[in-house]
Amino acid sequence: MRIKVGMVGAGAFAQSFIPLFKAHPLVEEVVLCDLDADKLRRASERHGIARTCPSLDELCGTRVDAAVLITQPWLHAAQAAQALRAGKHVYCAVPIGSTLDEVAGVVRAVEETGRIYMTGETSYYYPETIYCRQQYARGAFGHVVYGEAEYYHDWDHGLYDVARWRGGDRWREFAGQPPMMYPTHSTSMVISVTGARMTHVSGQGIADQADDGIYRADANRWGNVFSDESALFRMSDGSTSRINEFRRIGHPGTVRLSLFGTEGTFERHWTGAAWLTKDRAKCVRLDDLLECREGGFAAVHPIDRLPTEFEGLPNSHSGSHQFLVDDFVRACAEGTQPPNHVWAAARYAIPGIVAHDSAMRGGELLAVPDLGPGPDGRSQ
Repeated sequence: MRIKVGMVGAGAFAQSFIPLFKAHPLVEEVVLCDLDADKLRRASERHGIARTCPSLDELCGTRVDAAVLITQPWLHAAQAAQALRAGKHVYCAVPIGSTLDEVAGVVRAVEETGRIYMTGETSYYYPETIYCRQQYARGAFGHVVYGEAEYYHDWDHGLYDVARWRGGDRWREFAGQPPMMYPTHSTSMVISVTGARMTHVSGQGIADQADDGIYRADANRWGNVFSDESALFRMSDGSTSRINEFRRIGHPGTVRLSLFGTEGTFERHWTGAAWLTKDRAKCVRLDDLLECREGGFAAVHPIDRLPTEFEGLPNSHSGSHQFLVDDFVRACAEGTQPPNHVWAAARYAIPGIVAHDSAMRGGELLAVPDLGPGPDGRSQ
């Protein structure tokens, strides 16, 4: 079965995905959709795509099998639920939602419609995450005792332009989102390796000291003053995890994972990555294995599973884009669940939402609600 895909959002980020969906051998047609007529026309001409839609409302009434949502984060939950209830499968950029009700609403829409929802979490296919999943499957970690992951992205590294582009004249209203409401690059790294979920959290927030007014309580829709947030989680396998989401930091930026077990440890720093054991003779550096090179791939990436039609096409975010597109298209065409299904998406996002609530309460330990592993019992 080949599918027809509607791309919702024809902006800068979508340009990395349109060629991949168009080239996939299981995609019959790509339809472009955007509220901005000029942006829609330019994307249509650039990619040689004839059929376009001026709105998601219209796309939901057309004969496409799937909607790919590459839109503003605060729109994701409502748009995903709308498309699912219109009978479309949904691929959505992260996060799935920014409130517990939003996330639950998307999960409920999937369960009631039987449609597929997949979150486009790039960290799932970062080389270090793949390597750690392989080591975990071999039992090389022993019992995992502690994990740590972080997403460091200072505002001076392009975020002002992104915020203005997404929010227009109201950009500050959306720019001051609590960092822990965009946690999935970090949380997914730990969760997708061990399969354990986050059950309890104590969060801390750092009040912003900058003078641009983004994190002022009366300037953003969340009343948020935290530019940086940290959280310590209790995991369902008995381990703990620390997550950092920092937007004001003297750092070049990173998405990074380290995972510590009773028998082995994967540790990542700015200077490189290593596999470590109690026997120091077995400690090895992994830079050659994990470094992304030609085509955006690292040696650890399973590139043999990708369509040959993808060769030479965009593959950003540490080699993840091609795998994410292939996962989604195959799931829709074959009627199977992708790895980053809706229940995994919920487990990536909900812990951060609760962590911010904890930070607002001075670090109070809070339970993290769970919407289940999905019909096949998988956590990721």
